[in-house]
Amino acid sequence: MKKMTERFLWDAFAGESQAHMKYSIFAEEAEKRGKKNLARLFRAIAYAEYVHAKNHLRQLGGIGNDVDNLDVAIAGETFEVEEMYPVYNETAKMQGERGAEVSTRFALEAEKIHAELYRKAKKMAEEGKDYEEVDIYICPVCGYTVEGEPPDRCPICGAKREDFKKF
Repeated sequence: MKKMTERFLWDAFAGESQAHMKYSIFAEEAEKRGKKNLARLFRAIAYAEYVHAKNHLRQLGGIGNDVDNLDVAIAGETFEVEEMYPVYNETAKMQGERGAEVSTRFALEAEKIHAELYRKAKKMAEEGKDYEEVDIYICPVCGYTVEGEPPDRCPICGAKREDFKKF
């Protein structure tokens, strides 16, 4: 693929990915306000943006086998833990941006767990195994992730056990 086309596809992938997330969040907010049809519209178009992003990623050769995909996921989570979020968090602290400091700290702590879970999954994938059948719970406030049962309170943000989302 020619460099300019590749750069543009990566940019398009980023834009479509962000649109998918924004519209999904907008749907959730509309739903909270009782606007079920507006939420449905946002969800439908969010899905279309997901399709666009997936098509772009496929053309870029960004979808591989399980081990390859886990390598990409591990690299991404590791970058966030070791480089990105520490710098973002320190900058937010330095500039007195309390909301951004909390948001980046929450993400940093959760990403550490995500990297470990992906490493565990990669080891299983390399052995030709599927990931273990276990409930996974996510804190809806900070993204803390736990296998099995959630704690009474989130160790990162203090959210209650009953607020965790089960996967």
